[in-house]
Amino acid sequence: MYGYYGYPMFYDPTYVLVLIGVIVSMLASANVNRTFQKYAKIGARAGITGADAARLILSRNDITNVRVQGIAGNLTDNYVPSKKVLNLSESTINSHSIAAIGVAAHECGHAIQDHVCYGPLVLTRTITPACAVASKISIPMIFFGILISWSPLIKIGIIAFIVAISIQLLTLPVEFDASRRAVKTLRENQVLTEEELDGVKAVLTAAALTYVAAATSSLLQLLRLLILTRGSRRSDD
Repeated sequence: MYGYYGYPMFYDPTYVLVLIGVIVSMLASANVNRTFQKYAKIGARAGITGADAARLILSRNDITNVRVQGIAGNLTDNYVPSKKVLNLSESTINSHSIAAIGVAAHECGHAIQDHVCYGPLVLTRTITPACAVASKISIPMIFFGILISWSPLIKIGIIAFIVAISIQLLTLPVEFDASRRAVKTLRENQVLTEEELDGVKAVLTAAALTYVAAATSSLLQLLRLLILTRGSRRSDD
């Protein structure tokens, strides 16, 4: 029995692209956890917690309408623009470590972006609903199009998938800019020494690479879909 383009059934060489994406994501995740754990053991000389750093940074940037609160989990820190809430995880909020202060500062970077209406952040928030819908319908449309051998439906599905993953690509500049703002604010307010800032940079770079890995994985998935649907589109032309 044969499957795609003469290859034996159940053997699809494009799965190697999926495997590469999984490996890249796993390596990035392992790296961020390893880096965070390394600097989570090093206390900042200033003796402040992640929550203290967050409130200081918000205050120094004239942001008075954002509430800092705790959230369950490890590295689950996030900023919610719609609610003006900065959530700090259990590993961050009361920790005096360089890693915790760096993570808290990064989330404050997002709050600063929101405060100044940073373009990429505004765009990301605007297209998120459309990307969510596209994410749900893209794959079913592609494979149903293959099933009935209808090229237009396959093409629409591919376009929907591109829309779905565009949010990940747009997230990259948002994340890198938030980290840049975090390091800049910590340095300007002398919260950490230059040596400690090197640790913060290491943690934030590792975290940013997880977003790069996710985007890479999605692009590899897009490449796989283009390869798998190429034959179907040609046969329909």
